[in-house]
Amino acid sequence: MSTAFRIAAAQYPIEQPRAWADYETKIARWVGEAAAHGARVLVFPEYFSMELAALFAPEVQASLSQQIEAMQALLPGFLEHFSQLARQHGVLICAGTFPVRVDGVYRNRAHLLHADGRVEYQEKLQMTRFENEVWGIARADQLQVFDTAFGKLGIAVCYDAEFPLIARRMVEQGADVILVPSCTDTRAGYWRVRIGCQARALENQCYVVQSSTVGEAPWSPAVDVNVGAAAIYTPVDRGFPDDGVLAVGTLNAAQWVYADVDPANIARVRREGQVFNYRDWPAHTRLMP
Repeated sequence: MSTAFRIAAAQYPIEQPRAWADYETKIARWVGEAAAHGARVLVFPEYFSMELAALFAPEVQASLSQQIEAMQALLPGFLEHFSQLARQHGVLICAGTFPVRVDGVYRNRAHLLHADGRVEYQEKLQMTRFENEVWGIARADQLQVFDTAFGKLGIAVCYDAEFPLIARRMVEQGADVILVPSCTDTRAGYWRVRIGCQARALENQCYVVQSSTVGEAPWSPAVDVNVGAAAIYTPVDRGFPDDGVLAVGTLNAAQWVYADVDPANIARVRREGQVFNYRDWPAHTRLMP
């Protein structure tokens, strides 16, 4: 049985690094700060890696297709840097998402870097219109649940958090915590993902952790406007906040948001709660034709 641990969810500012070394320094500073505050699980947002396109020539920066093609050369260094930091600080890092070319198509992949050197990933399952119609990012069809030093975790990438059956499959496979790297460019988009996260925490009686990109990057056609706030959401029941919000950041500020979570509290609320959302889920099948 895993014990309580601290989670850090990033409100990560999209900036314009001038050199790879600048990017490494920025990430090392962010990870070091979270580790110094006692965080053991760190969550970065969806497409936060796209600020690396600032390293390319202006004509590449201006083209969505050329950006993601050029990004492939940076993937090994990206993974090695995050893996080294996970090992150095003894933490688990969800390194947001990175567009990865797989069998001739691009997928939106969230990497999970363990302190023991393991690298795993979950790819986004449901694509937004922008990803489908403009960017050409393909959907995946494999759902993972990860065995970690902190218990079983799932990753629902942004829009995936708006679909109940994705999270349900994760908790049925043992996940007590679902990580949600997100990237939204309007308040409505942010609230759609946030409402989805809170609904998933309520109906599955689990923790859901949202991380968001923030700030403006007018040079980037991919992540030019970023609106959001990071948060840790909980069941709405005894022993948890009345509104199900354990911690939430200031909208659009660059910051870490911290919270201490305990998987034992998930087992307790599912056993002793005022309601049994997790247990009663199968009851809806009585209404199916």
